[in-house]
Parts: sequence; structure tokens; C-alpha cells
Amino acid sequence: MTTHDNDAFKPIATVDLAIFSLSPAGLSVLLVRRANAPFAGEWALPGGWIHIDEDIDLEAAARRVLKEKTGVETPYLEQLQTTGSAGRDPRGWSISIVYIALLSSDDVAERQDAMAEEAEWRPVEGDGVGIPTAFDHASLLKEALARIRSKVGYSSLPGHLLPVRFTLSELQSVYESLLGRKLDKSAFRKRMAEADFLEPVEGEMRRASNRPAQVFRLKDTQSLTLFDRKI
Repeated sequence: MTTHDNDAFKPIATVDLAIFSLSPAGLSVLLVRRANAPFAGEWALPGGWIHIDEDIDLEAAARRVLKEKTGVETPYLEQLQTTGSAGRDPRGWSISIVYIALLSSDDVAERQDAMAEEAEWRPVEGDGVGIPTAFDHASLLKEALARIRSKVGYSSLPGHLLPVRFTLSELQSVYESLLGRKLDKSAFRKRMAEADFLEPVEGEMRRASNRPAQVFRLKDTQSLTLFDRKI
């Protein structure tokens, strides 16, 4: 039996994050410009090594990387997939656990100074961002976008991209933007009431065209509410 140096055959293990937020241009994803080889100078999804002496589990690793890159500690986080092969990283056999994170515009605005250097929000264009990305991150981003778009029609996902406080009209606009179609106002509001994932902010109204609009917030900022049928 041939023996090997164990260290030489350990796969590279990382977490990579597809971090989404809303910008004036619509849905945007955070990219970072790589400082080191491989792919130095190219754009990539934020990621980092798993620290076996610090991260108690995979989600802890993802939250640590998220904090390092954005300054945000507790947004919505969802594991997308685990991928691995001998060819996805020039340095050797590589495994990546990929997460999706949703940041509200409040998170982005309040923590702009905590963002990683050489980080940039890029508007989503189709299934990507319109520029080349390092490693296999173009395919990872495509998978993440497919997951988000598949969930929009039957979950509270769009609410996690809004500021902490929002009106139903603002929520409907985000659903329409992500779905790519208009929604009937009365039917939309009925579905939101049935889904029961919002709570009114007592005493807080916002000026609207006809009459003041009630301001709402999510009951649960850590998980999605799933609807019994699509919008």
C-alpha cells in the first residue's frame, strides 16, 4: 500500500456567498476583486477558508465570512449547494459550500464603511452580471439567481431585501420587479394578509398619494414564510 503525505491530499474547503440586495438598478449582487493568485485582479463572489479552530459549523463559517466582507451579522442566510472537483481551482481539489444572503437596503447603507476593500455591488443582468468572474462563480451565481427567482412567487423572500420598515406598495413593487410582471393590488394585499408574515409598526404611517399608508415590518427576519400557492 502506498502512503501519502496527508496534507498534500487535503482538499481546499471554502464557503462562498452570493449576497444580494436591491439598488436603484434592481437586484444586485456583491462582488470582490481578488488581490491574490489565482485569478488576481478578477471579480469573484465573496468567500473564505473554513477555519476549523473557529467555525463550529458551516453556517458559522458563512456568517463569519459575511461579517468580514460586509459588516453584517444576522441577515437571511440559506445554503444553496455544495460543489467540488479537481478542476474548479488551479491550486488543487476544491470543495465549496455556497450560501445565499439577502441584505436589506438598511444593512447596505448603514454598513457601507465596513465593506471589504475592492467590493462592488453589480446589477444582475439576466443570469449573471455581464462581466467575467473567477473560478466557477458564474455558474454558482446562475444557480443562486435561479433559486431566488423560483422562491419569489411563493414566499416572503422579497421582504428581506427591503428596509426594515416598508409599505405594502413598496413590497408589491419588489415582487413585481423580481417576477417581471405586474400584480393586481387587491389580490396581492389579500395574499400578504393570508401569508401572515408582516406586522404593522404601531403608530407609523407614510404619506401616500391618496391617504397615509401603514408601515409594516417582517415578523421573522431570519427565515422565509412559504405560501400555500403561488402569487
